Amino acid sequence: MKNGKTPDPNVIHPIPGYDGEIYVRPTVTNPNIVIGDFTYIADSEFESHVTHLYEWNGDKLIIGKFCQIAAGVEFVMNGANHQMNAVTTFPFYTLEGWSMDPPAPADLPLKGDTVIGNDVWIGQNAVILPGVHIGDGAIIGANSVVGSDIAPYTVVAGNPAKPLRKRFDNELIGLLLEFRWWNRSIEEIDALIPLLTCGNLEKVKTELRKML
Repeated sequence: MKNGKTPDPNVIHPIPGYDGEIYVRPTVTNPNIVIGDFTYIADSEFESHVTHLYEWNGDKLIIGKFCQIAAGVEFVMNGANHQMNAVTTFPFYTLEGWSMDPPAPADLPLKGDTVIGNDVWIGQNAVILPGVHIGDGAIIGANSVVGSDIAPYTVVAGNPAKPLRKRFDNELIGLLLEFRWWNRSIEEIDALIPLLTCGNLEKVKTELRKML
């Protein structure tokens, strides 16, 4: 391992002497936020980036391993949604003094858990809306607003975010989804770095075929 040190997913600051980037998982206190090992954010804390996550809605934010989250990213959860099947969207029930009970869950546009896969790169100031599922290896462009599901290894950008292209051909995507390098041991991943960072994709496909 580099400099005699082993990567540790339980440390908060993976860059010695720099607190502007953290591994997220060891900092999380909310049980409805589930983060995989080695996922980091370019900030000194994470939970303020998750908005409208209210216990009574029961939704979760689930993010996989080795994700890269840039500064200014916001995960908007289901609590941001207002009732839309009535004359007004005004949430009287949340505000002091108004004679309204909370709407039934069926009357609210609840979209379930927000799920981000593994090795996903989310660009600066992107907004991820409630209930979105983003596949492994996807890339979300800066300032994008993601309101619908994103397939694995797809590059998206814009408001609303639209697919620009697949990162790789279907064969390589299939091999990567089967190989799931992020589930290997730290030692295995460290040994795989030359392959994981290789720009010769035909060579990568050949090597992955041997290992599967």
